[in-house]
Amino acid sequence: MTSPRTVAAVGALMAATGLVLLFMGRVPMCRCGYVSLWHGQVNSSGNSQHLSDWYTFSHVIHGFGFYGLLWLVGRRLPIGVRLALAVLLEGSWEILENTDMVINRYREATIALDYYGDSVLNSLSDIGAMVLGFVLAARLPVWVIVVATIAMELGVGYMIRDNLLLNILMLLYPIEAVRQWQMAPR
Repeated sequence: MTSPRTVAAVGALMAATGLVLLFMGRVPMCRCGYVSLWHGQVNSSGNSQHLSDWYTFSHVIHGFGFYGLLWLVGRRLPIGVRLALAVLLEGSWEILENTDMVINRYREATIALDYYGDSVLNSLSDIGAMVLGFVLAARLPVWVIVVATIAMELGVGYMIRDNLLLNILMLLYPIEAVRQWQMAPR
């Protein structure tokens, strides 16, 4: 999986994603002027601007899912090719996620009222988290990946009243009762 060709392909895809995001007008890093390894305040201007945050767990789960999907539809492809395809998918999501259409949808339908998109650094870090999830899914037993997914979803859901499943639900089919629960004070 870590052949020089795979590393080069993943690096090129990540660089291309970063360049597209910059050309789209995304900020390279947090406007606050510093980079944090972890930013745990969801309802702040620093969310989705630093190296990791509560939504990083969702990107690890993306890696689990992409590994499973690409194993189902392309198990005969070398694993390095499947990893490059997963990076292409994740990079495409990062680009789509940072379009005005999706940013506005987040503001309208989810608890991300002040969301204005990811920094390029955060997007690239999210792709890195997906790669981590993909590599873990390739090496660990399925039951461990299932337990890890459930644990991350429940843990993040408990901590911030949001997670990958709720995020997808609220983007595609917003439910006002869920939105009110997410916004309620703790």
